[in-house]
Amino acid sequence: MKVLYVASEALPFMASGGLGDVAGSLPQALRKRMVGCRVVMPMYDTIKQELKDTMTFITSFTVPVAWRRQYCGVFEAKYNGVIYYLIDNQYYFKRDGIYGYYDDAERFAFFSRAVLEMLPHIDFKPDIIHCNDWQSALVPVYYSTMYAQAPGYENIKTVFTIHNIQYQGTYGKELIPEVLGIPAEYTSVVEYDNDVNFMKGAIESANRITTVSPSYANEILDPWYSHGLDPILNERSWKLSGILNGIDVDLYNPETDKDIFKTYSTSDFTSGKAKNKKALQELMGLPQKADTPLIGMVTRLVSHKGLDLVKAVLEELIVTTDVQVVVLGSGEWQYEEFFKDIARRHPDQVAINLGFNPPLSKKVYAGSDMFLMPSQSEPCGLSQMIALRYGSVPIVRETGGLRDSIQDSGDGEGNGFVFSNYNAHDMLHTIHRAIDGYQNKKGWKILVKRGMECDYSWGKSANEYIKLYKDLLKG
Repeated sequence: MKVLYVASEALPFMASGGLGDVAGSLPQALRKRMVGCRVVMPMYDTIKQELKDTMTFITSFTVPVAWRRQYCGVFEAKYNGVIYYLIDNQYYFKRDGIYGYYDDAERFAFFSRAVLEMLPHIDFKPDIIHCNDWQSALVPVYYSTMYAQAPGYENIKTVFTIHNIQYQGTYGKELIPEVLGIPAEYTSVVEYDNDVNFMKGAIESANRITTVSPSYANEILDPWYSHGLDPILNERSWKLSGILNGIDVDLYNPETDKDIFKTYSTSDFTSGKAKNKKALQELMGLPQKADTPLIGMVTRLVSHKGLDLVKAVLEELIVTTDVQVVVLGSGEWQYEEFFKDIARRHPDQVAINLGFNPPLSKKVYAGSDMFLMPSQSEPCGLSQMIALRYGSVPIVRETGGLRDSIQDSGDGEGNGFVFSNYNAHDMLHTIHRAIDGYQNKKGWKILVKRGMECDYSWGKSANEYIKLYKDLLKG
């Protein structure tokens, strides 16, 4: 079985979030299970030079972009046993960062078309093309409308994974003749709600649709979660399923992690966690108090991460409770200013570091006693799984992948603390439950160990994808 995994970002070359993590880890897990999986992504200018130096130029050709043709170069790299193809066009990708440009629609329409145009030029004909999010959503659209019957392209199946349904690739209809170049008889595939919608096109065209957790697959059939796509998803729910993401257990391993202050293992974590906590408190300018529970947050500072709940009750929490809070992240101005203000007024209890800092994030996981993740919506979430790996007990809202990975410890069997309603005082009550549990040192140690022993590696997820691929090829 051969799979071409299409993503707009992938570790180690470029990542801005969960998609980059998945595209860097899942193909490796598939290869370990004897699936021939290769990855294709854009050749961004900001890829580190030492990674560029490992690449080999393969070929070049031109790619149709509506009425014009654009240069496309293909480079090949190998990392951890996986072959990566990088699509080169300096006009589209010689820029800072990945997203956020006025012509993103054209950039990723070019990328999607280039993926298909590349196939005759490489020594790899996939049985399945697995695409991800709106940036590669046009691949199944182009394949079904323009390539499926062409010589050399026969019998390829397409899978499309929704990592976050909020970002759909929605643009005006003028894009169709100017950028997309889809034949007139097929334009309805990408038209939706009087616009062009890349994700809708993939939902209609791909052979299978997946999301990144079983609960999220159910949630996006509901208007409250679907951002307008529930009608089209309900019509095609027969081809929708959810597979929970995993994490890279080699990258996130407290036994070997050079980014944390002191390594430790599942069998002996007490002193290691204590040393990491003390060092994190010192680094963040907090009093070094061993018995004060420390709550960590590593998050994008945006509304759907549940920060309105935090804004509503954080002052009450720290005024009435002996607790410390460390926040790492960046995002919307209102949340950045809120955390800066409360840290300024309560410097002994709240510390904030604005920005994206992977080494510091692992210090927060290792040094915190609890990890707060009160998301309004969370397709999968990786942070709660990473927190478990480092022995930080998650406090989460019951939604999406948080529901599928964290079970409340109130029954003595769970691995965290969970609340259901999107309500600030329900969250506050759950934080107090966690703090009460922390006071029982013997019980808390059992809970931490249970969480560290949870298996959220890519093995189980990869096996589920393989089953989906095999079912698809049978059909």
